[in-house]
Amino acid sequence: MRASSATRELLWPLVFMASAGYLAWYTPRLIIWWGNASDAMINRFPVAGAPEFLALAAFVLSLIMGPLTIRPTVQEGTNQTVFDRLSLFMGRVTMLLIVSLVLVMFYEVIARYVFEAPTLWANELSLWMAGAIFLFSGLYAMQQRSHIRIYLLYDMMPRNVQRLCDTFSVSLIVGFAFIMLWGSYNEARDKFLRWETFGTAFDPPIPATIKPLLIVFICLVALQAVVNLICDWNKDKEVHSVVDEAEIEEYVQEMGEKLKKKG
Repeated sequence: MRASSATRELLWPLVFMASAGYLAWYTPRLIIWWGNASDAMINRFPVAGAPEFLALAAFVLSLIMGPLTIRPTVQEGTNQTVFDRLSLFMGRVTMLLIVSLVLVMFYEVIARYVFEAPTLWANELSLWMAGAIFLFSGLYAMQQRSHIRIYLLYDMMPRNVQRLCDTFSVSLIVGFAFIMLWGSYNEARDKFLRWETFGTAFDPPIPATIKPLLIVFICLVALQAVVNLICDWNKDKEVHSVVDEAEIEEYVQEMGEKLKKKG
């Protein structure tokens, strides 16, 4: 039962990766169908057909069903909003991307040093995947409150002052996201619409995909920060201390008891 549940949970991240990977190569066909393509793009690519629309439908469906089927772990908590579940879903996608990245690099090492037949695509595909991992994991880390924070002064403050500090820090994040959106939107749009590629033998569309993704995920991280602020507003004051071995053992036992109750 647990194995089948885990399989179902990984299904939609796999669908997301497969459909996104297909669209990463064939989005120009959809741009041509939409009517915003340049003459150079029209000469390079045919118009979108059934495979492109099926991939687009699978991509959208995975973004809907993926968050709905997520089963948060004990460490991830249980009180999630819809936006939290989207971040958790992107965390699952990130895990699969890391596995895929390792496999690509392993293949390249074997091909290069064992068979003396290096590939033209492994290095750039690794860069492409690493960029996506960086962006996706940033959203997941924000949802989990896992980014580096210094609590030395924060823990000494009363809860009302902590809320004020939290509001100020979230305001900085939102302000940064707004500045990035304001300053980079036109460039990202142009790279996407002309489908700018890497200019190599493999020639992946890294600029056309990573630049828009960068803006999208910076905005998503800012939204997640706002969601965190709202969800944590009425929480009691927490004191963060260095975890020793006794605390770790106690935590493991507590998690084990919770898992037994769930089982």
